[in-house]
Amino acid sequence: MLYLFILAILMNVFTYMFYSREVKFGEERYEKTTKKLRDSINLVSAKLAEADYFSLEHNENAQNYFDNSASGGKVILYEKLIPVVTEKLLDFNANPKGNPYTGQDQIGPNKFIINKVKILNHRWIIADYSNGELWGEVLLKYFVDDKENITFEVNQTWLYQK
Repeated sequence: MLYLFILAILMNVFTYMFYSREVKFGEERYEKTTKKLRDSINLVSAKLAEADYFSLEHNENAQNYFDNSASGGKVILYEKLIPVVTEKLLDFNANPKGNPYTGQDQIGPNKFIINKVKILNHRWIIADYSNGELWGEVLLKYFVDDKENITFEVNQTWLYQK
């Protein structure tokens, strides 16, 4: 009986040591994984902030340009302006000759249309365009008048080689 009792105590001690170390190992692994994930999230957040540096959404000076309340004018909310400007520019894709604000004439059977638009500030837009075979980018100026009419002007365009 004594041997059985000693064997049971030894089994309990070994089992206790095994499970306590397993819990400690699991906690350490959890802490390392959590730290890695936090570092990854911080890195992605920093890259996103850097990428959005040139954006109307994050440029307070450009946002203030649309606040004409001091001179008795109208306040244009940039949150509502961004989708309106983007939609208006993309509506020109329906033109049978292609979007005139790509700065390119139709080459071959396919017309040039704008695919992606980024509003940089209160005056500039950068857009990506293609005709399915050729791709390019265009820098546009846009103007919003007091009646909230939007006009565009091609500043520079670039068509990449095949």
